[in-house]
This record gives sequence, C-alpha cells and structure tokens, in this order.
Amino acid sequence: MLQPKDLTEKTLSREDKYQGRILSVHVDEVLLPNGNTSTREVVDHVDGVAVLALDDRNNVLTVTQYRYVFGKTLLELPAGKLDPGEDPVTGALRELKEETGAVPDIFLPLGRIIPAPGCYGEVLHLFLARGLRMEDQHLDPDEFLNVERIPFEEMVHRCLTGEIEDAKTVAAVLKAKVQLDL
Repeated sequence: MLQPKDLTEKTLSREDKYQGRILSVHVDEVLLPNGNTSTREVVDHVDGVAVLALDDRNNVLTVTQYRYVFGKTLLELPAGKLDPGEDPVTGALRELKEETGAVPDIFLPLGRIIPAPGCYGEVLHLFLARGLRMEDQHLDPDEFLNVERIPFEEMVHRCLTGEIEDAKTVAAVLKAKVQLDL
C-alpha cells in the first residue's frame, strides 16, 4: 500500500462550539493527505505543569484529590495549569508551593508530554524538585486535596502495576527512574 509522504491535514473550516475558563471546543473540517475530507473534534486546553518533588529520604510528595470526570480520587503529582504567557518553571514552582508548601533548592526539567494528541490540545511540562524546604500551602478556594509522602520505588511499582493511572504522574515517575537512575 502506497503511503502519502506529507501527512499534514489542512483546515478547511472551523466551528466554535464552546468557550470556557480553561478550555474551548471546536469542530474542524479538514483536507486529508489523500484528498478526502474528515471532521476533527478538538478540545483546546491551557498548558500545564507537574512536579515530581523528592524529599531527603527519596519520598515523593503526592496529592490525592477527587476527579469529578472519573468519579473517584486519584493519586497524582502536584500539578496545575499555566496562566496566559506564564513561564513553565514559574508556574510549576507556584503549583508545588500552593499544593504542598514545598519550595525546592534544586529544580530540573523532565521534559514535556502531550497527554491526548488525538483530540486534546495541551502540553504538560514535567519537573523534578529536590532539596525541599516546607512552608505553608496555599490551596485555591475550590481545591481540596490530601498531601502524602510515598517512597519513590513504591511510586515506580504503582505506576508499573497500573495502580497509578494519572498520565502525568506515570510519565514523570518513569522518566525520573530512567533519566536519573533513582
């Protein structure tokens, strides 16, 4: 079967369906590489950050919060959305402090991930924090979570067994395991 060399899909039309605080939805008609047309449903979401924060005993600071969409609580890394134009490092440090009270001496990038490229326009910036100093947390008025410290190796195990399902948490933990040989 002959494969097209240029895989680009070209937007022919766009219909905005919804505009919210952190996301918008539109439906596009696109021209495919083979000359046919198709429909693409797109959710544009503000970019976000997540931080794998390790204390001096190699415990990971985690947050457990209720996720309405799935109807259950999830164990996750501290994370949040970026403000318009905000630098990912600044946003990640802010989110870590707000959710856990942690302020790191060492802050390193773990790369970026695209969580759901089929329909969801969001990039998540991942970071590693070490040398933690604990201060007061400052949760948003609509934010309710529990902070827990879990040994790093246990986090790796939970990611590999599927107990931890949150994509940003799995990605950051496994990236840290491979890149840093923790």
